[in-house]
This record gives sequence, structure tokens and C-alpha cells, in this order.
Amino acid sequence: MNLRGKKLGILISCPSGEPNFSHGVRLAEAALAQEVDVYLYCIDEAVPGISNTRLQKLKEGGLKLYACAYGANRRNLPLNDDAVFAGLTVVSDLIAATDKFVAFN
Repeated sequence: MNLRGKKLGILISCPSGEPNFSHGVRLAEAALAQEVDVYLYCIDEAVPGISNTRLQKLKEGGLKLYACAYGANRRNLPLNDDAVFAGLTVVSDLIAATDKFVAFN
């Protein structure tokens, strides 16, 4: 099945040390390898994980990486270039605009 050009949205809310964080990252890797447009949004406990080296490498390879600005603020994390910091409106837009949307909690 050719998935090229399809859009996948991924929401991750668990800490980077949890298995579901890794599952979400692996799904993003696999989808990017199939030339799928991947949009990954980190919220809640996943926000500190945006600096994860695997995520940053995927970002260099085309991953569109977003993080919850409110979550970063609540955790006293600086807003930087590791991700695009945005609110829940972006999550709503991703749900509406992607062909498939999955969440890892």
C-alpha cells in the first residue's frame, strides 16, 4: 500500500521514559520512512521529551514537531527551536487535517 502523501497526526502525553513515548516515536519513524507527512504534538508529561535526540533527528528528517506552550510554561521549560510551541487549537486542526490521528498516553 502506497502511503506517500498521506498525513498522520500523533499525540503523545506520557513521559519520555515510558514505553508509549517510544511507541509513538517509532510510529513516526516508520511513517516518515514511507514518505508520510507526520505531525507530532507533545502535551502534558511529554513536553520535556521534545529535546529527545530521536525526536530531534526525526524533525531534521521532516517531522513536524509541536509542543504544548502551556505545558512548557507550567514546567518552567524555555520556549526554543526544539518544537513549534502552540495551544490546543493546533491539536484540533491536526485531528481535522490528518488522514489518521493516534494518541499515546
